[in-house]
Amino acid sequence: MAQEEGSLSQDAANASPPAETSPPAKATMREQVNDIIESILADTEPRSEAARIRLGALLEAHPEDPQRALLEHLLETRKEAAPAATVPVHLESASVHLESVDAARTVSVPVSHEVREGIQAVLADKLLLTAFQPVHALPNGDVVGVEALTRFVGEDGAGADVWFSEAAAAGLGTELEIAALHCALTAAHDVPETMSVALNLTPATSSDPRVRNLLAAAALAPDRIIVELTGSLADVGGQTGRDGLGPLRALGLRLAVSASGAALVALERVEQLRPDIIKLDRHLIEGIESSEGQRIRAKAIVELARELGAEVIAVGIETAAELEEVTALNITAAQGYLLGRPSVHPLDWSAWSIRAQTESQPAG
Repeated sequence: MAQEEGSLSQDAANASPPAETSPPAKATMREQVNDIIESILADTEPRSEAARIRLGALLEAHPEDPQRALLEHLLETRKEAAPAATVPVHLESASVHLESVDAARTVSVPVSHEVREGIQAVLADKLLLTAFQPVHALPNGDVVGVEALTRFVGEDGAGADVWFSEAAAAGLGTELEIAALHCALTAAHDVPETMSVALNLTPATSSDPRVRNLLAAAALAPDRIIVELTGSLADVGGQTGRDGLGPLRALGLRLAVSASGAALVALERVEQLRPDIIKLDRHLIEGIESSEGQRIRAKAIVELARELGAEVIAVGIETAAELEEVTALNITAAQGYLLGRPSVHPLDWSAWSIRAQTESQPAG
């Protein structure tokens, strides 16, 4: 990822005297965000007056963070455009709960041509980083894989899901996902070969021919690649269909889906997809050590996975009690802040592997 950021500086160096340096990526993003803000404030349409006033107030509230002000403005715009629609946001991962299958809808946010061009300019520079979060085998704790999570340059990572949601609303969702996929595959070159790499994609983007081309050309062995479907599974094509997941599965990679305790009814779709991995999301894991209902739902999913020949990964493990409970359920892998936070540093990725090898060696 440092190479991608460095390419901007290299281009500048080729066109400028050696004494000059190119502006940092963070400054470039700030300039582009400011351009979007200026285009909104320059709109003279009477119907946009309330939006201009709100954006101005947000800029006053966050004078040192125009990007945050713009994000909050876009979210409010989306709420006004479709008050009945909801967008689940997760800070730790990009997964969207299965309970949204029936309720989630695609919502068009009324943005001007200038604003859309501004967002496209932000995406064009691909100012993205990939953080990897370790996935640990249970019960031995070995790091057997990582999940790729997108981070934006200049951000702490918490706003990534918001950017994806707003890009989708502006008709740029697939473009951003593909840019993130490219970044993740590039970063994955530095992930130890003993680890699998999970890549998040929405069902709509997974069927884009460019995705198959990127994955087919990746330096990763196909059996190390996991495509993790996020969002609604309602429109996913069949596993062998030419227009569905067939082209991806034909590459030899694995498929993962999320299961939420509030949506066991959606598991019928999981059965149809026959994934290689089923992930139990945080909503099912939280409080599992003290909730019989949570344990019953988790056991049902573990049993389904066993019947499908799928692996189960518990996501969002934050306490030792949660880890103990999922281990007792014979869940074979887990990830979460207790086990390891996402990192953008290749040295951390290598350290996970080295630590696992060291701990697995017999003493003496």
